[in-house]
Amino acid sequence: MGEFFALLTAVVWAVAVILLKRSGETVSPFALNLFRVVVSTALLLPTVVLAGEARWDQGSLSDVLILFASGIIAIATSDTLFHLSLNAVGAGISAIIDCLYAPLTVLFATVLLGERLSALQLLGMALVVTGVLAASGHEPPHGVPARQVALGVLWGVLAMVALALGIVIAKPVLDHSPVLWATAMRQIGCLAVMGPIALLSPRRREYLRVFRPSRTWRVSLPAAVFGSYLALIFWIAGMKYTKVGIAATLNQSSTVYVLILAAVFLHEPFTRRKLLASALAIAGILLVTL
Repeated sequence: MGEFFALLTAVVWAVAVILLKRSGETVSPFALNLFRVVVSTALLLPTVVLAGEARWDQGSLSDVLILFASGIIAIATSDTLFHLSLNAVGAGISAIIDCLYAPLTVLFATVLLGERLSALQLLGMALVVTGVLAASGHEPPHGVPARQVALGVLWGVLAMVALALGIVIAKPVLDHSPVLWATAMRQIGCLAVMGPIALLSPRRREYLRVFRPSRTWRVSLPAAVFGSYLALIFWIAGMKYTKVGIAATLNQSSTVYVLILAAVFLHEPFTRRKLLASALAIAGILLVTL
């Protein structure tokens, strides 16, 4: 079941990425991330109530604090850095940097949780990462200064480190916590940090302007629903019901789905190289899941 949720996360996140690319053209990284967190929290809270998980005794204080920390690290910090990196270096380089997510997650899971994977699963992970790397190989954007590229790469690497660390530290709590409740706690912890930052910032008006209904909502609102509500729930469920390393690798296959969706909706060419990359990733997914 965990493998299914992890794959579903990849598909839903791929849809969100297409929408987020459009949103990032008009909305700043922090404002877009704050908008995503507010929208997803507003959707998660009634979802938790309807699911009957809105009880204060769902977890201990330490569980809540760990989930809060996970949200601050993996959402408030990682997603903001991700948007900064995407704006600085473009989608091609950003996709290559994203390949660090699965290996870093496996590394943290091995060090912090003592997880071990079989030889076939490791081979499958290698195939997925190889496929993603092959699919993501693009030239740096024309006219972008080397310093900006270097800084964007650094932001992207830090984003992947934060994302991997944030989910791994939450794994022990996820193992005995309801999925929706745990997801909501991470979002609340994230919002508890991002909200005051936005209100106290000199750029407060810019950050809050994103909540005023406008034409940008046609893209940013569905991006938030797909990327920070549906994908987040499926992501947490995948992490809960299977090993961290397996879930992370299957999540990584989202890059292939992004390529397919980009070809359909953005009219980007689906080359032989991309076809080969997709085949490698699918073969890896089969090895990991079977």
